[in-house]
Amino acid sequence: MTDTLTFPAVPQVAMATRRGVRDHNMDAAASFAASTGLVAVAVVDGIGNDQAGAQTMTELARIAVRIGVTKGPLAGILTAAAYIDDPGTETYKPNAVAVLAIAEPGEPTLLGWVGDSHAYGWDGTTLHRRTNPHTMGAFLRWNGDNELAPEHDNWVRLSLVKATPTTVALSEIPADELVLLVSDGIDSVGDDELRALVMRHQHDPQALADAIVAAAREDEDGYRDDATAVVLMPADAALYSD
Repeated sequence: MTDTLTFPAVPQVAMATRRGVRDHNMDAAASFAASTGLVAVAVVDGIGNDQAGAQTMTELARIAVRIGVTKGPLAGILTAAAYIDDPGTETYKPNAVAVLAIAEPGEPTLLGWVGDSHAYGWDGTTLHRRTNPHTMGAFLRWNGDNELAPEHDNWVRLSLVKATPTTVALSEIPADELVLLVSDGIDSVGDDELRALVMRHQHDPQALADAIVAAAREDEDGYRDDATAVVLMPADAALYSD
């Protein structure tokens, strides 16, 4: 008689990405489901635009989820950061921002991030942003300067090359919330529109990821950034039944 391995139910994961107006998509996403039932997902948004950088971002996302799922979000982010600490003899010096989520059935989803990629939680009614971007714009808003802040939203204060145990932010999303990770290319989608998309597609993770990425648009100067979305649906999908 042969023993049969059984694994606990895990959340559903869906991912979508679309290149912006530049030559290379510097966004990357990855997921990993461990035998313990934990699932890790990550979005990495590279700084710059070149083929070598795009390949490096894919590696960083894979590293973050493989380490994070067993060692936690801080270790996942810091290990990805360590991978690019020394670029070697290459002239290219990679850098990126990243957000990582680790889900375990029945437990809060753990978050770690550095930079301006975002994580949201959806409770069936309200879309909660669970991360605060590490930008000068966010810093100015925190200090009450709402007038000047919009001019500095693209100024990233922290990134992987600056990641340390004290600069990586950590948080949680309640266990029963759908989790959404996005790169800052989704910033062109307004809060109301994003909530409407989540409401419309909350039962279909892949349709939701595709719809969010498709909604990203050009700014007034004709620039459209790379856009990436990862959806992590709780294992107890009955929460979202009609």
